[in-house]
Amino acid sequence: MRIRTARRSDLPLLQDIERAAGEPFRTLGMIAVADDDPPPLDLLDGYRRAGRAWVAVDGDDRPAGYLLADPVDGAAHIEQVSIHPSVARRGLGSTLIDHLAGWAADARLDALTLTTFSHVPWNAPYYTRLGFRALVESELTDGLRKIRAEEAEHGLDRWPRVCMRREVPRAGHDPHRSGTGRQQ
Repeated sequence: MRIRTARRSDLPLLQDIERAAGEPFRTLGMIAVADDDPPPLDLLDGYRRAGRAWVAVDGDDRPAGYLLADPVDGAAHIEQVSIHPSVARRGLGSTLIDHLAGWAADARLDALTLTTFSHVPWNAPYYTRLGFRALVESELTDGLRKIRAEEAEHGLDRWPRVCMRREVPRAGHDPHRSGTGRQQ
């Protein structure tokens, strides 16, 4: 699998990935999450046009996962990262996140942030393994507080949520970064 920027023709496939990635939540009784609609095409296209939508593609250049990001208070905020369950547990999520870390370093952003479910095994525990740490309330930026408020309005607070952060090493200080400044 390789990472590339999303194309307009990928967007309906991203919606399919999102629907499929929601299904495992059903097994946890999180039916509303499983049934939640994927991002609309115009929203996905906005991320694509802004250069903040990446896909993990297979050998046929077909997306199997994707990541959307927003700059929020000096960090690259992961708005969404979803992997199709048929290719889950193969490192695609971490590869997408590492790619974002390279992008964030190039953009001189200090960290990656995200919000997620604290008790879902493939959410907060997974991100902890990738080097993220949970933030306490006093560490939340205004932008993260706004995101959390929007999530609460959307009903996501029915289950425990957490904001997380992972520092981004500056270019030249990360031994995992390629000479181009982007993860390969």
